[in-house]
Amino acid sequence: MKRLGLLLILLALLPSMASAWWSEEWGYKKKISLDVQKLKQDGVTIPDDAFALIRLHTGNFSYFLDLAEKGKDIRLLAGDETTPLKFYIEKLDPVNEMALIWVKLPKDIAASPEPAVWMYYGNPQAVDGQDAPGSFDVSEVLSYAFGKNAVKDLTANVNNPSVNTAASAEGGLIADAAAFNGSQAIRIPATPSLQMSPATSWTFSTWIKIDQAQQNTVLLQRSGTGGSLALSVREEIPYLEVDNSGNKQEFAGTTQITKGAWHHLAVVATASNLTFYLDGAAAGTSPFSPPELTGEISIGGDITGARGFVGMLDQLALFKVARDANAIKFDAKMQGPSSTLVVYGDDSTPDSEEGGDSYLIATLDNVTVDGWVIIGILGVMCLISWMVMIVKAIVINRIHGQNKKFEQAFSKLGNQDIATLDGQATEDDEDFDESPLLFSLSNNHGAFTGSSIYHIYHVGIEEMNKRFMKGVGADAVATQTLSSASMAAVKASMDAIVVRELQKLNSQMVLLTIAISGGPFLGLLGTVVGVMITFASIAASGEINVNAIAPGIAAALVATVAGLVVAIPALFGYNYLGSRIKIITADMHVFVDEFVAKLTEQHT
Repeated sequence: MKRLGLLLILLALLPSMASAWWSEEWGYKKKISLDVQKLKQDGVTIPDDAFALIRLHTGNFSYFLDLAEKGKDIRLLAGDETTPLKFYIEKLDPVNEMALIWVKLPKDIAASPEPAVWMYYGNPQAVDGQDAPGSFDVSEVLSYAFGKNAVKDLTANVNNPSVNTAASAEGGLIADAAAFNGSQAIRIPATPSLQMSPATSWTFSTWIKIDQAQQNTVLLQRSGTGGSLALSVREEIPYLEVDNSGNKQEFAGTTQITKGAWHHLAVVATASNLTFYLDGAAAGTSPFSPPELTGEISIGGDITGARGFVGMLDQLALFKVARDANAIKFDAKMQGPSSTLVVYGDDSTPDSEEGGDSYLIATLDNVTVDGWVIIGILGVMCLISWMVMIVKAIVINRIHGQNKKFEQAFSKLGNQDIATLDGQATEDDEDFDESPLLFSLSNNHGAFTGSSIYHIYHVGIEEMNKRFMKGVGADAVATQTLSSASMAAVKASMDAIVVRELQKLNSQMVLLTIAISGGPFLGLLGTVVGVMITFASIAASGEINVNAIAPGIAAALVATVAGLVVAIPALFGYNYLGSRIKIITADMHVFVDEFVAKLTEQHT
């Protein structure tokens, strides 16, 4: 029974043990999986010496600013979240939000039902965890990534070039590439680790891009005591030129190198033959026996400097073993510009690990800095438009109510009592002009204060009384008769007040029209900029698949949503307030006509 109880306790603890956080000093982690189904469809398995290329950009990663300097806090772990993996960073650009990380996959990852690695980050105090030399198998004796600063061997053999006149060019397959113009070359001195012997076999691989047909140019040339070997390109066909003890032979590949595109080119040598591979597929096998190659290696031209190559090379590697077709095809699929083998999960923290983030939160996490700037501006516009709508609705409702109240009182007056409702201007009137909102929220005010119609009526009565007095001072004589010119003057004064009241009613309404028309355009601007950044980062990282594009596009569309959130309520509010203002305007014009009609009956 005790054993059974212990077993139940262990079973209960398994879920928590499986989801345990690797280290509390790291604030974030990200699951990165390999698409096993895609590999199976392509007839590829994961080789023992496989590297996975992790391409981070705005479409799949939003925490570049949380990374420590030079990515020293990045750690890669196996699927068990316990075993550290060897890795190195080829490029990290937090400003442009792009990173390229190579991780050496564990040998048993192919046996896992869901091959994946975990990336931990978010520890400013961490020391650099990269180990490029320790990442490579002993069989890989040379690896050039062609970075901007210098061309150097990433393996522990340190087979750095003695001469390098090739230019560093942006737009490589992976980050930067080496560009050759026909007169540039790379020379690698002979070392014991670089011996290319047919007895032990060897493999040479690189990515190549040509924009024009080649005139018998040399990619690789090396000689030895027993002869020489050259890998060349004629027009668009790769060639092998072998000189074994004076026996010179040539062999052409069966597949062309398409101009303007990156292609993976590999040559595998054994004691009995040489085999071409282009983009992971076999492109011909020659029966030539390769010689022993021990001399200096020339890249981009022959040893004499002639037959210079024109184009770009990237990810050049040399192995002292014959790699099988599966391993070469895996590299071509993993590193290729349209690679879809890597699937990126959401970023999580210790607090969010259990449930994970919602799709909305994950989308917001992918919004770029410029997108947040646009959204911030739209937020200010939204706040202003809502303030205008609320204030105008309160004030307009107050004016409308006071107008109805005054109209009821005015309609009960006879022709002889037309001036009965008039009173002197009070402090309430001044308060209303200074702060319509605060006055409208208060009930402590005089009768008809805030009524636009009463203001018109008051001016009409004042103009009427002025024209009743004739003469000056003590000689002034009161009369109850108005001429046609006086009536026109009274009406003109009242019409002027109508215009002033309409100006007050329509004040700040232009802010709503700005929100209605400007909000969607600002949102569209944010979306276009976000899409541009997404595609630029994808182009820089070289990863083209829906998993890379979709998050960035979704985040870019957030700006458009924000613009519509600003514009739609403002549109409804503008139409509602506009209809209320039209009603008040009509009431004021009708009152002017009624007042003038009563005044005409009584005093003409």
